[in-house]
Amino acid sequence: MAVEKLEKEKNIAYLSTLCQKHNQIDMNLYSEYDVKRGLRDLDGKGVLAGLTTISTIYPEKIVAGKPLEACGELRYCGIDINELVAGFVEENRFGFEEIAYLLLFGELPKLSELQGFRQLLADKRTLPTNFVRDVIMKAPSADIMNSLSRSILTLASYDPQADDVSIENVLEQSLMLISVFPLLAIYAYHAYNHYNQEGSMYIHRPSEELSTAETILTMLRPNKAYSFQEAQTLDMALVLHMEHGGGNNSTFTTRVVTSSGTDTYSTIAAALGSLKGPKHGGANIKVTEMMSDLKRQIADTTDEAAVRRYLEAVLDKEAFDRKGLIYGMGHAVYSDNDPRAAIFKNYVAKLAQEKGVGAWQEYQLYTTVERIAPEVIAQKRKMYKGVSANIDFFSGFVYKMLDLPEELYTPMFAIARIVGWSAHRIEELVNAQKIMRPAYKEVSSDRSYTRLNER
Repeated sequence: MAVEKLEKEKNIAYLSTLCQKHNQIDMNLYSEYDVKRGLRDLDGKGVLAGLTTISTIYPEKIVAGKPLEACGELRYCGIDINELVAGFVEENRFGFEEIAYLLLFGELPKLSELQGFRQLLADKRTLPTNFVRDVIMKAPSADIMNSLSRSILTLASYDPQADDVSIENVLEQSLMLISVFPLLAIYAYHAYNHYNQEGSMYIHRPSEELSTAETILTMLRPNKAYSFQEAQTLDMALVLHMEHGGGNNSTFTTRVVTSSGTDTYSTIAAALGSLKGPKHGGANIKVTEMMSDLKRQIADTTDEAAVRRYLEAVLDKEAFDRKGLIYGMGHAVYSDNDPRAAIFKNYVAKLAQEKGVGAWQEYQLYTTVERIAPEVIAQKRKMYKGVSANIDFFSGFVYKMLDLPEELYTPMFAIARIVGWSAHRIEELVNAQKIMRPAYKEVSSDRSYTRLNER
């Protein structure tokens, strides 16, 4: 049996080498045929693939026809994200439900509309009878994103109109998914923690009086307790992760799959698979792992020269995961400033102050890396545009301060982004009549079939 197993392993290794050789394309051909790798220009500008009114991102803000330096812009339905955030923060309100309404319906809600919308989401914040027992608690996994996908696809079995793609029905499905995403993710974690980690399991029923951020914190914690600063910071994370233009990978996936005419559940499962990737929604975990490794390697993290040497070693593939990436730095579109990170940093600082000396010292380390990393990258890499911290650089640290388990870091992104996915799915259904079908140019040479006994 051992010999047979060894032969099988050798065969797989050979086939793997053959497969890789067959699929390797000369990178120079991309330039020769002017093919945009990753559907992006060298400066990060995406290939124009559609139109949208939902949100837009710009590498810089244009005022009087001139770009402002270090001022990336994100707009939801034409409104600058800084204005939106300032609006609900000034009134000491949570913003998730208000901004969700804006993205779905294109207008800021009046007070009565916001109250009605919040109640609508609260009413839908429930799962089918025995769904937690029969679906979520069966085969629990540390991969909560996969558990989410399984739950979403299973919910289709409970929906007699699962395949109905009328706008009214899709909106109904979308509102339900926005409401239950926190339940699906948190219950999946509790099941994993109990059955796989031998921890205690508690299933708190969500209160309809609470915001989405407050609901998440109460469902996660045994005593349901949380501070206003904790809830406000989590709410801000949800608002800033809610939407990011039609070109981000998971939203583009949503639109591509929607264009085929398939159902909402299949579409959102596909978007979850995209978001799960470490180059997309999984990046915040890599940031926290990198920072933990930094602290293990450097005795005095206030020594900026030592921090710089560590970051240089990371880029040289001599430290951390040996992939040559400083995680949380840079963005496909933004250059000198990710406006989400700039906003979020203020709330990270407030939460760190509330959490005490240890959290504040770690926050100081994050700001040091945030300042030094772009300098190191500029020295080590050929740059086509500037680089700065993105929102993923801070979000993992925030989730750590909120005592969220790492297994829920990327699902938190999904809990926010389901709003954007839903808005883009509906926009695609309303406007697009064709299935998305881009072209790929063949670069293999002409060949003839060779008979088996002649090979």
